[in-house]
Amino acid sequence: MMPVSSPFAHHLLTVEQIRDHFPALERTHSGRRVAYFDGPGGTQVPRQVADAIREYLFHHNANTHWRYPTSHETDAAILNARQAVAEFLNAHPDEVVFGANMTTLTFHLGRALGRGWGPGDEIVVTELEHHANIDPWRALARDRGVVVKMAAVVPGTGELDWEDLRRQITRRTRLLAIGAASNAIGTVNDVARAAALARAVGALVFVDAVHYAPHALIDVHALDCDFLACSAYKFYGPHHGILYGRRERLAALDLPKLEPAPTDPPESLETGTQNHEGIVGTAAAVDFLASIGGHQSGHRRDALVRAFGALHERGQALVERMWRRLEAIPGVTLYGPPTHRPRTPTLSFTLKGRTSSEVADHLTSRAVFASNGDFYATTLIRRLGQAEHGVVRAGCACYTTEEEVDRLVDAVAEIAPRT
Repeated sequence: MMPVSSPFAHHLLTVEQIRDHFPALERTHSGRRVAYFDGPGGTQVPRQVADAIREYLFHHNANTHWRYPTSHETDAAILNARQAVAEFLNAHPDEVVFGANMTTLTFHLGRALGRGWGPGDEIVVTELEHHANIDPWRALARDRGVVVKMAAVVPGTGELDWEDLRRQITRRTRLLAIGAASNAIGTVNDVARAAALARAVGALVFVDAVHYAPHALIDVHALDCDFLACSAYKFYGPHHGILYGRRERLAALDLPKLEPAPTDPPESLETGTQNHEGIVGTAAAVDFLASIGGHQSGHRRDALVRAFGALHERGQALVERMWRRLEAIPGVTLYGPPTHRPRTPTLSFTLKGRTSSEVADHLTSRAVFASNGDFYATTLIRRLGQAEHGVVRAGCACYTTEEEVDRLVDAVAEIAPRT
């Protein structure tokens, strides 16, 4: 539990109060209440988000920009969502683009940027990335002759090799594409530091904030990025994507689009009819997070600051407990930065003599749901020497309790080698 002395304690929802909002937490498996550690692959959804989607679909469902009430209501709902997400990112509403998911939005952005690049131009990525922040840029290598370079990770710590990143960024670099946090091992990168290296050579900065967004409040100005993408289903919302772009950057994009489609951003980037219910649900997810910090009308960003400050403290305590107890189990190997280094409350590990699938199956038998594999961070998992079977990943969310952490650790200990 969070210390009473915390500066974020005032009017904050307790873990028990937060859990009351999640019907999924009532599920049982093999006679036990399910503990969800699969949040890095998609969190559970609070009742408010599902209610908002239902309300929209049942009472306001229409296409946009027509001359009847439900269309006006849809326009208003989308505008409200842009405002909510803008406050979530510390951006302006006209810098918020909606789309299917981060991957699709990144491919779309890449196509637009790539129209102005060619042989001799370079893009720098890192070995820590989910491949949604690698392969859209590799597509430009095939289509436009751009060179994609990859900065190394230090396998022993799971952190970025900063000297190698400096070497990779040159006067030919047009874009640095960097993750704010690793979805596989929880490493948090110093994006602002990396952005300064890119700025020094006149390069643009794209940030994959999918795994970062549930755990640290995004500030696009502090990160000093030109573009940033995340997905609402990682922070208690529906399966829906978000792209931020600086106004002037969005306006300058050479976009593939239909002739009669809008010409001004952000709508110029939103191809086809959008998932309106997903947009509404995304706004509801932001408001749910604000409610954790005691959201009052007109002060959403302040409430988000309080909420994320407290959630960080809680998450840090949980991951420290998990790390300490797993580390004591014979045969367990932990990956990523230790808990005194910048990281999210997402922890990956292997167990000697067991594949990651065997460990995940045993956890499931104990009603502990955790994912395993490479999580599309294929390059990173290969560098960690676990390409064949992958790793087990356990992520703490706003609804995770100490008791659930202990259940996970105890279940791992049950099948650990006896040495």
